[in-house]
Amino acid sequence: MRTAIRAHPGGRGSDGEELAPLATSPVLVLTGCVGAVLLALSWRSGFSGGELSMLAAGRHLAWGYADRPAMLPALSRLLDAVTGGSPIGVRLPATVLTSAGVVVTALIAREFGGGRHAQILAAAVYAGSAATLGTGYLLAASTVDAFLWTTCGWLLVRWVRTGDRRIPIWLGVVTSVALQTEYLILLLWAVLAIALLTVGPKQLATRPGPWLAVGCALLTTLPEFIWQARHDWPFQSVPTGIERDPIHATLTFLPLLLLAAGLVAGAAGALYGLARLLGRPELSRYAFLGWTAIGVTAAFLVLSSRPYYVVGLFPVLWAAAAADLERHPLPSAWRWLSGWPVLALSALLALPGAPGLPGWAGWPQAPIAPVAWLTRDHGAAMAGPVDLRVGPRLNQAGWTGFAAEVARVYHGLPAQSREHVVIITRGVWGASALDRYGPAFGLPPVYCTKRNYWYFGAPPQDAERVLYVGEPSEIRPHFDELRQLGTVPEAGPGTAVFPAGTQLWLAEGRRAPWSRLWPELRGT
Repeated sequence: MRTAIRAHPGGRGSDGEELAPLATSPVLVLTGCVGAVLLALSWRSGFSGGELSMLAAGRHLAWGYADRPAMLPALSRLLDAVTGGSPIGVRLPATVLTSAGVVVTALIAREFGGGRHAQILAAAVYAGSAATLGTGYLLAASTVDAFLWTTCGWLLVRWVRTGDRRIPIWLGVVTSVALQTEYLILLLWAVLAIALLTVGPKQLATRPGPWLAVGCALLTTLPEFIWQARHDWPFQSVPTGIERDPIHATLTFLPLLLLAAGLVAGAAGALYGLARLLGRPELSRYAFLGWTAIGVTAAFLVLSSRPYYVVGLFPVLWAAAAADLERHPLPSAWRWLSGWPVLALSALLALPGAPGLPGWAGWPQAPIAPVAWLTRDHGAAMAGPVDLRVGPRLNQAGWTGFAAEVARVYHGLPAQSREHVVIITRGVWGASALDRYGPAFGLPPVYCTKRNYWYFGAPPQDAERVLYVGEPSEIRPHFDELRQLGTVPEAGPGTAVFPAGTQLWLAEGRRAPWSRLWPELRGT
């Protein structure tokens, strides 16, 4: 069916009726509740491995990086300096943006013609989703991207409703910011263009405004592309999918995606909203958004990518579901499905997915539990690297425990062997953790051959010995002698995940200068 875009006065809905007022008070209350929960989670949880990697990149400012644009590393460095390294402070932008998503979701429902009930319902589903409560406080590209995709959804719905020619400018601004965070929004625009040209409104895809906006947005990435070009395009060699069995990744993608939406309300709302976008005549002009959600999901599924890349599309689906339920209520026997008890239950079921709250496999898996519970409930398993002195931040307990274990081995070396020693780790997260927490334990400089860390530079020429953390196959051919010093035990439940049995090796007798070895050791 051919659909067309018609210009309406700014206060008119898609059916020509006046839009309902924004349900300001309840939406702001939900926003405040989400913000409070996310702040509590920030307080209860130390930095994740991804955040430590971001902070490490921020300590080596550049126009670009092997696996990410430059904005978030620069922002993390600024916040780290201003807040004195506080996880709450460093994560504040993520907390604010995720909380603001409550308001944007309500605005989308309003643009769909939803009244007070629809706006509150859509905002409540967003507030109680696993994606919001599980990772919404982390300073990560996925968190920022989710909000920016949600904002794009609101602008697109508003553009279809009003025909306002200023909206492509704002879409360009949002796209520009998203490109400084991650490049995934380019896939969104590609699928969106195909959907518009296929199901309409084709005017959105054929008008020059949106493409000029996207073109200007791409210009803002010019410094990053220059950096990539000067370094032989390392971004293309960084894995974009999940590093595991592709069949397993494919089979678990959709279940994990629905879990990210949230059990009960979130998953059901997303599926219902998708069906309504594709099936309701009054929503036919927005059907391209439903097909875009299907197309983006299919693309990430084929690429074996991470399911959470899609969560920025959920608010449009939730808003469509809420607006439709307000116009076409469920039969009385089923109306409880969209009631507050179900919404509250959905939020409670989402909480175990949030670091800091009880997990299905046992409360001590999550940082809401006192640190002492780890030793009480897991006994001998706590022989692993968990530093019980850090207070409530159990992720930090794992990372500092890991650093303490490496330091124990390092300081156990004879004084002569500790001279001219550097640490090289096999993984970026381990390097980032030692980079941040190692100095407090008297550890030497840390290097890594993977991703961004390789570009941070090679060890100094006088570094004759290497304390290697990980399986040493990559360095074995380049040293005369490797001697295993021990292993890092498994971290305890509720703490940062680090591979159990990680090996610690001392490598001596370097066979070539670092200037020659470092290019050969470069990994992805």
